[in-house]
Amino acid sequence: MGVFRLIDVLTACQLPWTFVNPFGCEPLFARTEAGCRPAVRTAAPMTTVDAERQFDADLIGRIGTGDEAAFAELYDRFSPGLFSMVMKMTGDEAETEDVLQDAFSHIWRKAASYDGNRSAPFTWAVMVTRNKCIDRMRVRQRVNKIADRYSQEIASHSDVDEASAEAAEVREQRARVRKALAGVAPEQQQAIEMAFFNDLTHEEIAERLGAPLGTVKARIRRGLLKLRDLLGGNT
Repeated sequence: MGVFRLIDVLTACQLPWTFVNPFGCEPLFARTEAGCRPAVRTAAPMTTVDAERQFDADLIGRIGTGDEAAFAELYDRFSPGLFSMVMKMTGDEAETEDVLQDAFSHIWRKAASYDGNRSAPFTWAVMVTRNKCIDRMRVRQRVNKIADRYSQEIASHSDVDEASAEAAEVREQRARVRKALAGVAPEQQQAIEMAFFNDLTHEEIAERLGAPLGTVKARIRRGLLKLRDLLGGNT
């Protein structure tokens, strides 16, 4: 009651006063001609950066509901910066376009799970795109190693005459397979490599990847179908 008695005394004496919050520097009450009222706290004005971030977050929220117009607008806003980043990582324009396609496909699928409290919209897009780029570069390195190993195996066979038509056909086939593998989705390439080059069973692949067995089988099946199409039906 002591606080309110003090307020009564100050009011009776018509003295200007402010009751200070003991837990901070902002007043709890301010005296006005109309009497005692809670002090009004004004919110800090929103900066341009904050407004941009909120706008992007709203776009992602709309994308999460299947809004294609919002997705197109976000692509126009983010793609120039993301393209520049990936281009520096890969040095290849065609591969950069493929990475962006993978990244924006992921954004479309996962927009509903975006958490604005964890990262800003563009920061989230950068992380998604960077991870897709790294995955693709790792797959490319594995494909190159497979092709090199295949070349060494061919060269080690003494019964192969490099000048013969058979050797020429083998070289041509190797080149076609290497080119075709680069056109298969990264996760499918990985499953095919583990199955046909590392001699792992489907169960072993599922255990190593931490993926369901059905998913592994589907990846291998789709990858082989895609490889067959890329090779024109001939292997």
